Amino acid sequence: MSQSPIPSSLPQFVQLTLTGDEAEKFLQGQITSDTTKLGLSYQATALSNLKGRIEFGLWIKKQGENHFDVVISADCAESLQAHLKKFGAFSKFETSAPTPIYPCVIDEMPTFSHKDEHNTPETTTAWMQRSLATGNYWIVAATQGEFQPQELRLHQRGGIDYDKGCYLGQEVIARIYFKSAPKAFLHYVQGSGAVPAAGEKIGKIQVVNAMATDDSVNAGYKAGYKALVVARPEQLSESEMTILDLPAALQADVARA
Repeated sequence: MSQSPIPSSLPQFVQLTLTGDEAEKFLQGQITSDTTKLGLSYQATALSNLKGRIEFGLWIKKQGENHFDVVISADCAESLQAHLKKFGAFSKFETSAPTPIYPCVIDEMPTFSHKDEHNTPETTTAWMQRSLATGNYWIVAATQGEFQPQELRLHQRGGIDYDKGCYLGQEVIARIYFKSAPKAFLHYVQGSGAVPAAGEKIGKIQVVNAMATDDSVNAGYKAGYKALVVARPEQLSESEMTILDLPAALQADVARA
């Protein structure tokens, strides 16, 4: 049975596989997670630039020794391939061509699948809804280099290891953790009006991801959306947006405990 094509307005993702004798060593010096602690479930992580901002938002899992599957927004895949080629030129590993992978929800958690049954607009929409509600942001081409990992609460989702040693952007990321804290950070909100684009600024509030809400009429809006945004709490209190609850772990203070 053929599947309906995924509309271009919905997010699309691809997977790249890194294999070879130095795949783990290379990735250890690139991403915010500790590659030695990864398992068979996708872990949200980041590959940052030297300014400590997320250049590539990734999900990664370890299939075996020196075998890693990496998922990324399809519109960022070409630039990730160029990055891997540049920084991995002298490391012994190979990178596969990107292959489509489908966002879906399994056991109420957003994840990814290669199964054709998950290649539908309905499963992608369900993934978006669940991702927004759980803080599972996705970086697209328009938001590359826009956000710092702690602003997006990545450390509260196990995506930053502060003891692993050096990696790209590590000095900035560690300094924010040990000596300060983000003043603006991730919130889950509901708003009225047209759906804002990823990276769009509404006053001083910056949108990470957003989608239209099916319940906008019931909420009293002519049109509405739910979104993940980065903002200071006082900026949200002065806006017309309604703050919604994230999971308990993401409600904690973003500063070092």
